[in-house]
Amino acid sequence: MSVHKEEEAVIPQDPGRRKFLNTTAIAGLAGAGLSMGLAACNKEQPAGPAAPAVKPIAAAAGGVDYTKYEVPPGQLDTYYSFSSGGESGEVRIYGLPSGRLFKRIPVFNIDCLVGWGITNESKKIIGTNADGSLKYCTGDTHHVHPSYTDGTYNGKHIFVNDKIHGRIARIRLDTMECDKITELPNVQGYHGTFPDKRDPVDEKINYTTRVFCGSEFHTPQPNDGRDLNDPKKYFCLFTCVDAETMEPRWQVKVDGNMDLVATSYDGKLACSNQYNTEGGVTYEEMMAFERDSCVFFDIARIEAAVKAGKTFHIGSSKVPVVDGTKAANADPRTALTCYVPVPKNPHGVNVTPDGKYYACAGKLSPTATLIEHDLVLKWFDGQLKDPRDTVVAEPEIGLGPLHTGFDNRGNAYTTLFLDSQIVKWNIDAAIKSFKGDKAAKPVLDRIDVEYQPGHGFTSMGETKEADGKFFLSDNKFSKDRFLPVGPLHPESAQLIDISGDKMKLVADHSVYSEPHDSIIIRRDIIRTRQVYDINEFPNATKDAKDCRVERKGKKVTIHLTSQAPAFGLREWTVKRGDEVTIILTNLDKVEDLTHGFAIPKHNINFIVNPQETKSVTFKTDKPGVYWCYCTSFCHALHLEMRSRMLVEA
Repeated sequence: MSVHKEEEAVIPQDPGRRKFLNTTAIAGLAGAGLSMGLAACNKEQPAGPAAPAVKPIAAAAGGVDYTKYEVPPGQLDTYYSFSSGGESGEVRIYGLPSGRLFKRIPVFNIDCLVGWGITNESKKIIGTNADGSLKYCTGDTHHVHPSYTDGTYNGKHIFVNDKIHGRIARIRLDTMECDKITELPNVQGYHGTFPDKRDPVDEKINYTTRVFCGSEFHTPQPNDGRDLNDPKKYFCLFTCVDAETMEPRWQVKVDGNMDLVATSYDGKLACSNQYNTEGGVTYEEMMAFERDSCVFFDIARIEAAVKAGKTFHIGSSKVPVVDGTKAANADPRTALTCYVPVPKNPHGVNVTPDGKYYACAGKLSPTATLIEHDLVLKWFDGQLKDPRDTVVAEPEIGLGPLHTGFDNRGNAYTTLFLDSQIVKWNIDAAIKSFKGDKAAKPVLDRIDVEYQPGHGFTSMGETKEADGKFFLSDNKFSKDRFLPVGPLHPESAQLIDISGDKMKLVADHSVYSEPHDSIIIRRDIIRTRQVYDINEFPNATKDAKDCRVERKGKKVTIHLTSQAPAFGLREWTVKRGDEVTIILTNLDKVEDLTHGFAIPKHNINFIVNPQETKSVTFKTDKPGVYWCYCTSFCHALHLEMRSRMLVEA
């Protein structure tokens, strides 16, 4: 844990450090186009001795009272942090400010601790082929966003994307488990995700009913082998998913590739920052224009067009599609979409807690673009001719701006990937400066992070209840921050106190690769269940005396219970070649008394929580004795908690 010298936390920043970082970045851009940052200057080194101790950066005069940010044993964190797991395909739960890892939620990945991808119930959610095998066993989670009630989190669900296979998943926040996965039709590179903050159709409904999904990779439509080498016929789709049924409602054909997604607080607009408005297929082609776009979607107009049947379909998909391209939406008074020009290959769009502005970061421009919500609505009403007239500020904030969070005092905090900094800037000052007020100075503070931050987020910052206490910087490189663990380094999540005029780095948290985005939620919003209701499970065996073996030809069903320290059957016999289904119910009612169930040589391993029922199905192709045992330490006689599966030849 370390802090920076006070002189490094204020403007101007250390010129030597800035020159080093910027020179490296420019070299990377010149040599490889998109390979930016410090990685470009590292030459391969032979293996050496153990890492020496790294001298921490000295504390500022007066120091930082780290005890303010510690969570002593037996005390609870103030916040939950829900983080994507990147290419692991999972979602993770941390406590803040402690940085403790509480849980890894398997979503698109196989997890043999809980049996995700192994049990019949989880396979049904993930999706299977005709032979019962998983359709996909990999995933790439990027953006996690919770459900809302009237502009703030309601603790009901979290939604997360799978960029690889174009799927959206829903996680229940009472159990912290995935309960639904949907594959979006005709989509590749599904990246940005954001739920309704407020439903605009029925004013009596003020909770999330829809989730909006942006696709990043443009492809021929349908992508069935035609038009492989005609990029002019490639396009992307913006998808609206029903939050309850998790089925797609409609899609919009758009120009350009979409990155992140944001929604307005009044429920009228959704938007996505865009790069590659050039329609290129190589990175050189994707960087040709000086400006790209932030595209806005008029939700009510789109749904009216869908209802009126002004739609088409792609391939075998039955999801209605409307045309949201620029050419089809030239008249603002009837347009479904509005393309606001912004510089350059933007990465990230976020809405201020008061709902007035959208901050769109430039990535390849040192600027952030501030777009006013009411002016976008005026454009749709025909009161503005040029979409660019919706821009009210464009402050120069630093190199490689990516993502922006907000406090409750009118300030924005943006990650600077190339500068390896977080920059604090004032929204009102940025607007005044844009209007020509030379006395207005938007940038208020900078702080170095180690190194090259991707996503950054403030506590409750995506809600109208942003509290301005913490900013968490997820950094893509952590060399020299932690004990070395081989070529794959942990990543660095650095906690920054933003409650005062100056930002203070107060903690380093190591995280397993590779989180992309996180959300910080007050702990009082989350209400979890500790024990299941056995009546939720139709196949539950509610009493150990009801354990039994049922055979129908070659299909055998084992109805089994677990209750410390024994399973309901001491043994059972099956034949080689049988298809066996084990339905296991945990009869214990004690909180945290979980039982595991594993069968050697049969790829079976899962857990059942108190009063929960799960099942697995497998073939018995190996004669012999197999000890089925509890994998979760549950009792003084845990090692003795076993049953025998006897497989006859």
